[in-house]
Amino acid sequence: MISSEAEQAMAIDPQASSQNPLDPQDQADQAAQSDRSIPSTPPLPQATTVDGDFESPSPPDFVHIPVLSQEVIAGLELRSGGQYLDATVGGGGHSALILSSDPSIRLTALDQDWVALQAAQQRLSSFGDRVEFHHCNFADYDPGKRRFDGILADLGVSSAQFDWGDRGFSFRHDAPLDMRMNQHQTLTAADIVNTWDETELANLIYTYGEERLSRRIAHRIVEGRPLTTTGQLAEMIFHAVPRSYRYGRIHPATRTFQALRIAVNRELEVLETLLQKVPQWLNPGGKLAIISFHSLEDRIVKHALKESEYFRVITKKPIVPTETEIAQNLRARSAKLRIAERVDEMGRQ
Repeated sequence: MISSEAEQAMAIDPQASSQNPLDPQDQADQAAQSDRSIPSTPPLPQATTVDGDFESPSPPDFVHIPVLSQEVIAGLELRSGGQYLDATVGGGGHSALILSSDPSIRLTALDQDWVALQAAQQRLSSFGDRVEFHHCNFADYDPGKRRFDGILADLGVSSAQFDWGDRGFSFRHDAPLDMRMNQHQTLTAADIVNTWDETELANLIYTYGEERLSRRIAHRIVEGRPLTTTGQLAEMIFHAVPRSYRYGRIHPATRTFQALRIAVNRELEVLETLLQKVPQWLNPGGKLAIISFHSLEDRIVKHALKESEYFRVITKKPIVPTETEIAQNLRARSAKLRIAERVDEMGRQ
């Protein structure tokens, strides 16, 4: 998936945030916010197995350039006859590379975005029954007795999802405040923006967006409600922050949009669930590869792999895109790839 710093959409930029001074009130509020809780969000819809053709209309163009593709393939150390899981298939870019590497490889593809799953089915149709599709969040997937030789999770939002104006992920398009990756779930960004109280909103924006001006932004949002579109929200945030903060490296609404998206889709919660489950899904010696796009995700992955008795960490430091890849795909520049190997209960590979 991607980060969209290049489009000033959702990615976090800690360096940029450190360049914008806080006013005295925000400095005083910062410590207090860190101890406050964020309301829980409803559970996501359960898994659906996809057998045969989709019945929904044809998906819009799904432009998906797989990030760190060669590094992922090398890190998975693909085995002839192996079983692999793409936990976030998106447009199918990584999956196509995995399946193309050996005609005996089989793959299971998951995605909670129905439209993305349709696009993946179309792209991977030439591989026939070597690929199996499931419409679900990876946290809800149950492989039964199946075990995999490698698992890939490419976290975050895809380029196509940012580019579809009606999904509300980016403020480049004036769209409904939606941000749901799974259109079957009920909670939307509009629900959070228009119903949570000011303190809850400030805590959310601070915790999930790492936004130091969260109180100021939350206050302006509450004053301006109801807000129904991404354009309205971005404009409200723009005028909530000091003038010196408005014209930095990223748009001042970037971190707030990230925070809302994380909350709507329970992104950190489901990532933690995945990391708890995957040891039971991998064969000994199997590889786990996870691509993250912001520090909150990467921190969870780093510590979970380091502290797990079931994994041997292969990447002591995350693999990042080369300058050449970034030049070809600017949206890749925030990507970090971590790889670990499943060991058995005795610590053997």
